[in-house]
Amino acid sequence: MGPNSKPPVCRILDYGKIKYEEKKKQQQSKKKQHVIKVKEIRIRPRIDEHDLMTKLNHGRKFLLDGAKLKITLMFRGREMSRIDLGKVVMERIIEELSDVAEIEKDIPLEGRRMSIILNAK
Repeated sequence: MGPNSKPPVCRILDYGKIKYEEKKKQQQSKKKQHVIKVKEIRIRPRIDEHDLMTKLNHGRKFLLDGAKLKITLMFRGREMSRIDLGKVVMERIIEELSDVAEIEKDIPLEGRRMSIILNAK
């Protein structure tokens, strides 16, 4: 109880009870934490119109549910020579989701992937 007092003061307690109370305190603090979910949508640069709209509708639902949305554009093979097509697709996605989302992280090219992270407004 008081390690710095003279003489030192101590109390005899049940160790199991102390562990139980600490565990309960940790559970209460975990309840108060807010976990941010990040949902990911993967697309390709030559995605068709209807497929893109379907994926964007799923992304819109994720954003409206309060999750962050990561959109990853993957290049394969010769598609790496046409990175401009990927940028066009990404700009279109940003435009389509601009009413419900804002950009958190922009469009860097990392190897064969280009990704953005969107937050709900």
